[in-house]
Amino acid sequence: MMDETQLIAAAQSGDRLAFDELVRLTYLDVFTLAVRLTGNDEDARDVVQDAYLRAWKAIGGFRGDAQLSTWLYRITANCASTHLSRRRRHRTEPLLPGLDPTELRHEVQPEAMTESMLELQRIAAALDELPPKLRSVVVLRDVYGLAHEAIAEELGISVSAAKVRLHRARKQLRDEMFEERRSERAV
Repeated sequence: MMDETQLIAAAQSGDRLAFDELVRLTYLDVFTLAVRLTGNDEDARDVVQDAYLRAWKAIGGFRGDAQLSTWLYRITANCASTHLSRRRRHRTEPLLPGLDPTELRHEVQPEAMTESMLELQRIAAALDELPPKLRSVVVLRDVYGLAHEAIAEELGISVSAAKVRLHRARKQLRDEMFEERRSERAV
């Protein structure tokens, strides 16, 4: 069993099995990030596939300045951004509006689960309304807990740009969430 450094070195010299093992070790984190950035599993699978394809092509250039996971997060964020901008150009309406394919287990506490799921759906919908540049900053900061400096490095922007984007994204989310609540109360 090789450690990550050995696997990276082997993959850089063309060892496909070593790269497959790196994929196995990092897949869950990369897929989770892709889901958070795209808002659904189907798009996330496309993004992950594209991200690993790009990573395989670029593994020879991986210098080890950052951790492999950080490098993969950046590739994934870029792939998600590309995917979402492509999807926006070819936007379609869902067949069943409001249907969320999340697991709907109500066995534990039905009322609490329903409330929690509704709140998560509202947050996910508000996140989906954000432009990809703003969504990626929120996800990297509020979901993955990355510092402003790490976000800036991941996205290839300045620290001040990361802070500004985070501020704008949170403001848009807040406005969207409160506007939705005001609309619900009016009904």
